[in-house]
Amino acid sequence: MKLKIRVIPNAKKIKVKLSGDSARIYLTAQAKDGAANKQLKKVLADYLNTKKSNVHIARGQKSRDKVVEINK
Repeated sequence: MKLKIRVIPNAKKIKVKLSGDSARIYLTAQAKDGAANKQLKKVLADYLNTKKSNVHIARGQKSRDKVVEINK
């Protein structure tokens, strides 16, 4: 499954908003040294009840707009 995700780092709370095949995810981590990407993987894995190793950022490693692949 592929999801288009808009990441908002430095948020006050972690929040996931889904709409169709896209999502907006608010993260408390800063977009520095990959911290936000690590937190994104953990949040998505917890939200979708899967392992972190099943969540892969296909596009957008250094962008707020990402394409994430989830394997189950």
